[in-house]
Amino acid sequence: MRTRVKICGITRRQDALAAVEYGADAIGLVFYPDSPRFVSTATAREIASSVPPFVTVTGLFVNAAEDVLNEALASVPLGLLQFHGQETNAECNHYGLPFIKSVPMRPGLDSVAMMDSYPDAAGFLLDAWLPDTHGGGGEVFDWDTVPGYAHKPMILAGGLTAENVAAAIRAVRPYAVDVSSGVESSRGIKSAERINEFMQGVHSSGTDTAN
Repeated sequence: MRTRVKICGITRRQDALAAVEYGADAIGLVFYPDSPRFVSTATAREIASSVPPFVTVTGLFVNAAEDVLNEALASVPLGLLQFHGQETNAECNHYGLPFIKSVPMRPGLDSVAMMDSYPDAAGFLLDAWLPDTHGGGGEVFDWDTVPGYAHKPMILAGGLTAENVAAAIRAVRPYAVDVSSGVESSRGIKSAERINEFMQGVHSSGTDTAN
């Protein structure tokens, strides 16, 4: 099955267009104010309006208040929600959109039990655990800790680059990969060249052969 790709942390319209041009299946908009990739609802709306059909616009939230989510949903045509905090399954499922839940791959975590506690999730994003952040730190975790089976699609994140994404896909066989800092020229600014190189890395994994 073809490995899907999400380019997260988009802050500019031209970066969204580059992601689409080189074949990304989804883009991510960060609504977490403490992130260097945070976008306002006005900027998010401008970016999302440039995205053509069949590319999923994803909104990333971290322990956000309900009114923050409602404001984003009222302003931005999001197709998927992504939660990186301590949100419960019921809280994630409250907004009537499909959602994915991040799983911080920290030592001692029972990742399968955590995923089982989110029965309504459309999938799970496995990311490196950093105690001071909620993902997006550009760190690779031990791919051998990825469970061999999950009842929902798994999305691999954490320090992926053009140089290691093919090896990551071969090792984990995820449904999708998610990249942010690995395709940036500076923090929050994507590089079209690096996006292209990353997509070539995905294609070179040997798993990107079917629709």
